[in-house]
Amino acid sequence: MRVLFSSRSKHDYLADALTLLSGWTREGEQIRRTLVIDDTQHAALTERVKVVADALHLRPEISRRSDSTQIRVGHGNDEPLTEGEVLLAARIEDAYRAVTES
Repeated sequence: MRVLFSSRSKHDYLADALTLLSGWTREGEQIRRTLVIDDTQHAALTERVKVVADALHLRPEISRRSDSTQIRVGHGNDEPLTEGEVLLAARIEDAYRAVTES
C-alpha cells in the first residue's frame, strides 16, 4: 500500500531522509556527492548505479574528474526532489560502500 503525503509532510520526510545521507549536498532541487575513488571503482560504481537507476526510471548524472567521481541526482529545472531520487541517493551510498570495501 502506498502512503500519500501532503506537500508539507512530504517535504519534511524528504528533508529528514536527506539528513541521513552524509556527504550529499543540496543545490536547489538537486543533490550532489563527490567520491574519491579510482577508475576501477568508478566503473564498478557506475554499473551498480545504472541497474538501480533503470529500475527506478531515473537518470543521475555521473562524471569522472581527475581522481574523483561526481554524482548529481534530481531534475534541476525547479521540479522538487522525489522520494525515488532520495532512494536512488541511498542506493548509491550502498553501491559506494560495496565497491570501496571489496
